[in-house]
Amino acid sequence: MAKSFNLSKKEVWDAYLSVKANKGSAGIDGQTMEDFESELKNNLYKIWNRLSSGSYFPPPVRRVEIPKSNGQVRPLGIPTISDRIAQMVIKKRLEPLVEPYFHPDSYGYRPGKSALDAIAKARERCWRDDWVLDMDIKGFFDALDHALVLRGVSKFTQCKWTLLYIERWLKADVILPNGELLQRTQGTPQGGVISPLLANIFLHLGFDQWMHKEFPCIHFERYADDIVVHCRSQKQLEYIESKIKVRFTQCKLELCPEKTKIVYCKDTNRNGDYPIQSFDFLGYTFRPRSSRSRDGRFFVSFSPAVSRKALKAMRLKVKEHPVVERCFSNSVEELARAINPMIQGWINYYSRFRKSAMSTIYDYINGKIIKWARRKFKQLKSRKWRSGEWLRKLYLENPLLFAHWRVWNWMAK
Repeated sequence: MAKSFNLSKKEVWDAYLSVKANKGSAGIDGQTMEDFESELKNNLYKIWNRLSSGSYFPPPVRRVEIPKSNGQVRPLGIPTISDRIAQMVIKKRLEPLVEPYFHPDSYGYRPGKSALDAIAKARERCWRDDWVLDMDIKGFFDALDHALVLRGVSKFTQCKWTLLYIERWLKADVILPNGELLQRTQGTPQGGVISPLLANIFLHLGFDQWMHKEFPCIHFERYADDIVVHCRSQKQLEYIESKIKVRFTQCKLELCPEKTKIVYCKDTNRNGDYPIQSFDFLGYTFRPRSSRSRDGRFFVSFSPAVSRKALKAMRLKVKEHPVVERCFSNSVEELARAINPMIQGWINYYSRFRKSAMSTIYDYINGKIIKWARRKFKQLKSRKWRSGEWLRKLYLENPLLFAHWRVWNWMAK
């Protein structure tokens, strides 16, 4: 029997492999990847059959609330395993159609681009331009207008079933943490597979392309909805900010007044005295910092380093790690194996710029290792200095045991 839509089973299989690699928690049905794989062939066939016949309707999305450092929460939408695979099928079809048109300074969720690329480019432009507009779009993912999203997608594809399923995902209900069913009339769930691509399409048309047309000489970096704009003068930046606000109003978006700010990029060659001289971007804080030139002279550079907010989040993850706090590991080697992937991920990301700023988190991890050892070994409980000597001896015997020891010689302090 012929299907309504031309969809191969291999596309569903490839989507499944991508979803499995990304991991993730269960949706409202409670089904884990292991549960899904217990009847893998049958489950994948159901997805293919329903997608290719036009009869696929997404189940509601499970809402979870992630605490933020400011005491508020970030709502995430967790689709079911099956729905993530179905979304991945459409994403893999749509992404190659839109990717060639995206702006070179759009860095979020794009193949071959990363947040570190955006930070490097922002650093370069902060050295060149005196002023930055640090923008925050109020509730971006929850504020997206469905009609405008679909209009944007239709500029890149006229495939009816792609548009059909994207509309269904946009309108899928949400199950709140208290069990209440919420009907969604706007927004796309942060956490959905297709959502980052839809966000990029929306802001490509709503911001990137508009900026290129209206202000071709003004540079910016955008990672999803995190945006910084560079200008030569405060007057120029204030004018552009006013135009951006009007543009976002046309797109049914709004800048958050409390978080959007104009920043002066002060350094050795800029002597102006302005109240705001720092901003956060993708886990890094840009601000004036003392630096040393190759010939040994000191100067002030406006540059990035790991933010206080990021350091606080890292300390919390170490503190709450079950192996660290509950002594689940039988040996220090097991402890290292448990926490090294987490530490190495931080090193890879936050040590790219001003790596010395990471020393505080390395000190904190060492302190937690000492506390772990004092709870684990009776001979270290009575005298604190013994645990310090134990750590030094361990480092000298195996300086590569913990990931941060490989990049930071704390014994030399």
